[in-house]
Amino acid sequence: MPTSPSIIALGMESSANKIGVGIMAHNPVTNTSTVLANVRRTYVTPPGTGFLPKDTAKHHRSKVIELVKEALKVANLKVQDISCICFTKGPGMGGPLHVSALIARTLSLLWNIPLIGVNHCIGHIEMGRMITGAQNPVVLYVSGGNTQVIAYAEKRYQIFGETLDIAIGNCLDRFARIIGLSNDPSPGYNIEQCAKKGKKFVELPYTVKGMDMSFSGILAHLESTTKQTLKEYTIEDLCFSLQENLFAMLVEVTERAMAHVGAREVLIVGGVGCNERLQEMMGMMVKQRGGHLFATDESFCIDNGLMIAQAGLLQFKTGYVTPLKDTWCTQRFRTDSVLVTWRD
Repeated sequence: MPTSPSIIALGMESSANKIGVGIMAHNPVTNTSTVLANVRRTYVTPPGTGFLPKDTAKHHRSKVIELVKEALKVANLKVQDISCICFTKGPGMGGPLHVSALIARTLSLLWNIPLIGVNHCIGHIEMGRMITGAQNPVVLYVSGGNTQVIAYAEKRYQIFGETLDIAIGNCLDRFARIIGLSNDPSPGYNIEQCAKKGKKFVELPYTVKGMDMSFSGILAHLESTTKQTLKEYTIEDLCFSLQENLFAMLVEVTERAMAHVGAREVLIVGGVGCNERLQEMMGMMVKQRGGHLFATDESFCIDNGLMIAQAGLLQFKTGYVTPLKDTWCTQRFRTDSVLVTWRD
């Protein structure tokens, strides 16, 4: 258990199909953070289906209390040790978001502990920075609901490029449904494993518009042509080709952002950031520019409560607390709308 000077944050994340609770401790004397607990459950649906907000929220409600208890047990902490309770304020799916917000409010009132509402995207960024030690990277944030190229400037995480339609994770998930891949442990992971066996490249649409990307066209193309294409190519070939195409778009825009801000670091965060091929392609580009790539494994890339605890802890250190009347959730919460008070 941490010594007395530590600030200890309990974080809850429930914006999509994962419900997670994490506990982070920060020692202001040494200015170091320590991971105390990071527990999570995933709502998995049958192959060929997605996850609906109502059903996902029901799953999260059934798991969240046991996860809070589990996290406290893993961290060997008592309620009195917690300095603040952090929750995902947005963005995300409405029904699932409300689960962690409701439990956070309830525990805050029961335990008389301050609340911190956290931007989901900034949670990913600060978790990545803390785990990898990246100082001032261009951030590629890729997940089921978001695709953004970000860099820090003037107390904001500024968005330099983003998807114009669907997120890259959503594109991968929906393609997995088309070809009937399992959702266990995740559609994106199963596409990645199939792609490793692909041998032939299939020409697919490639859409980069300045600093922005579009993924709906490639998905629409696959929806209309996959059945015919599979007469000549395998499912593995299609997974390989889709990954190569999508990731090339990400690398192109990220490199342009690096050049614009003069960065030498790239940090990949978000669920899709676990993909080894994406990390390989991005690493090649960054190395050619004399820079360094930072990435994490699925423990920290995929949605988790620890990232919310870390971002909330940083806000709490600067004196920020979310009043009870402002602990509502929003499905749209821009990364660049948050004032980053904890960075120089």
